[in-house]
Amino acid sequence: MSLLPKSLSQVIEGFERLPGIGPKTAQRLAFYLLHVPQEELDRFAESLKGLKSHTLLCGICKNVTAEDPCLICSNPNRDTSTLCVVEQPTDVLSIERTGKFKGLYHVLHGSIDPLNNIGPDEIYLADLIKRLTKSSYPVTEVILATNPNMEGEATAMYITKQLNELRITNGELRITRLAHGLPVGADIEYADEVTLARALEGRREY
Repeated sequence: MSLLPKSLSQVIEGFERLPGIGPKTAQRLAFYLLHVPQEELDRFAESLKGLKSHTLLCGICKNVTAEDPCLICSNPNRDTSTLCVVEQPTDVLSIERTGKFKGLYHVLHGSIDPLNNIGPDEIYLADLIKRLTKSSYPVTEVILATNPNMEGEATAMYITKQLNELRITNGELRITRLAHGLPVGADIEYADEVTLARALEGRREY
């Protein structure tokens, strides 16, 4: 029998299902919310309720946005000849903070991970190929900014294999990979701006 009220236990269980949240952290968060004023708690609950209904994926780059196309894709000052492929929307935020990249993005929403039954069809890879083959503006460089871990490398290799076929029809297409300024096994989301900027500037042919 639980010593906690059912409502509190349910909140704790909800937090435990979030990535990176263990039982103790979940308890601390739930007990913290008990001391938050009801008005603030109501605003937080409304924000959660509107999280999915008030957001969508950009029809071009698949980034999370409130309008379609997103602010980056609709910006006429972006360099349309360079496309940076990332795993998650949070990677876009990290790269944008460097102020060094002025091109466009394509968000995969994951990486190839056979151990967890995630193949090419479970992420937005087909949309990337379609975008490159049917775009009204020529893309001359694709930067593979997947994470430097096993899944990220497997995804980068798969994309390279697919894009090599496009090189036959588009000889100007370059495929580059972020430089090794990023530690192996690290996530781009957690890299600092200086490290990311150097990785962008030192990117290599892939």
